[in-house]
Amino acid sequence: MSFSYKPLWKQLIDLNMTKKNLMSATNISKSTMDKMSRGELVSMEIIDRICTHLQCDISDVIKHIKNEQ
Repeated sequence: MSFSYKPLWKQLIDLNMTKKNLMSATNISKSTMDKMSRGELVSMEIIDRICTHLQCDISDVIKHIKNEQ
């Protein structure tokens, strides 16, 4: 996996917001949220909706993980 949504999960905890609240506020489907929970990639449109709603930067939502070779 090259990306992690841990920054988003931490931010939701800090904001006392559930994933369900975020889904409702940003019109994200359950299947998309499930993908994020599994660390799978989602579209930049989804990331944009989250950043816009939370008024944050992309680095507050997703983190790049360097692959060790």
